[in-house]
Amino acid sequence: MMSNAIGIIYANSATDNLQGLALKRPIAAVPFGGRYRILDFALSSMVNSGIRTIGVVTPHHYRPLLDHLGAGKAWFLDRKDGGLFILPGANHGLSGNNHTFCVKDLQTNLEYLQNDFAENVIICSGEQIFNVNFKNVLEFHNDKQADVTLIYKGIANSGDQTDGIVLEMDEGQKVSNILDKKALERGMLVQSHFVNMLIIRRKILLDIVERYSTIGCINLIDIFASNLEVLKIYGSPTCSLIGTIRTLKEYFDRSMDLLNLEVRGKLWLGADQIHTKIKDNPPTQYTSQAEVSNSLIASGCSISGEVVNSIIFRGVIVEQGCKIKNSIILPKCHIHAQAQTDYAVLDKSVTVNGKNVLKGSLNNPLVVLKRTVI
Repeated sequence: MMSNAIGIIYANSATDNLQGLALKRPIAAVPFGGRYRILDFALSSMVNSGIRTIGVVTPHHYRPLLDHLGAGKAWFLDRKDGGLFILPGANHGLSGNNHTFCVKDLQTNLEYLQNDFAENVIICSGEQIFNVNFKNVLEFHNDKQADVTLIYKGIANSGDQTDGIVLEMDEGQKVSNILDKKALERGMLVQSHFVNMLIIRRKILLDIVERYSTIGCINLIDIFASNLEVLKIYGSPTCSLIGTIRTLKEYFDRSMDLLNLEVRGKLWLGADQIHTKIKDNPPTQYTSQAEVSNSLIASGCSISGEVVNSIIFRGVIVEQGCKIKNSIILPKCHIHAQAQTDYAVLDKSVTVNGKNVLKGSLNNPLVVLKRTVI
């Protein structure tokens, strides 16, 4: 049990870069991988690390999150002592990437931090796909007697990552510089990329909130960057797969990564499971006309057509003669006979009538909004 730590997940990032998938839900509540929500990965990682008190910072359109989380039973958080706390976010607009860990959100929920006696707080973003056990990082944090430990991924050349935070460290892993990658010169090799996860001593966090809460929405990382001489800040590496989702292309690519057995193995098939809301569906029915290859298909579906390189969520009906290729079909969609999709993302409860062809491209997948009838 990690009784000397509590958790905070920032699940209040909104975006207009998912072309409607995050229109009425935060990124954290977007369905992912056939049966999960993006938030499940952060929540499960904390629970698997022994954290039994977790606060989820929510946005103003929090209903999809509450509907999914309930009292936290699926994550063993429906408890008398500790458990799941829904924390209202301070900002009602779009939270940009610059304010991943806004101090104003912490100030709004000060009692959550004051009422617990845990020594440390583990903070992470709710818009990432990962399976990380924080026990080793917490040991490192305590061994170094650190005030703050920033978790990073070592990358030889992260040219594919256009933004984010880069850490410079000495031989003892003490952070000497925190830089915004956008400010770095082009072509510079990046050794350590901060992955939006950190451990901080609770009393220091309370002190920071008290000192900075009047300065609008200031990011915790910016505060660390300007207090490197005052705070003992260390970096701890992780070798876990970590996929951030801020754009439709990232959502599509991270979803399609799941068709790779090695990726599924690292995310799902280890000792630490990813938990999600339980739904009692019958097994999927495949008729004699069904042809399925390299796809993930959840329970409760009826498949009579062809499904290739695709992810099909619960309760989807694919009629005879359909061709579903390179697509993500969210729950309760109905695709009628002879319809086709290629590089398409269908949100919940979409109906595609017969002989329609929905086609996007690898770099620009086609999104069909919730409950659309085509």
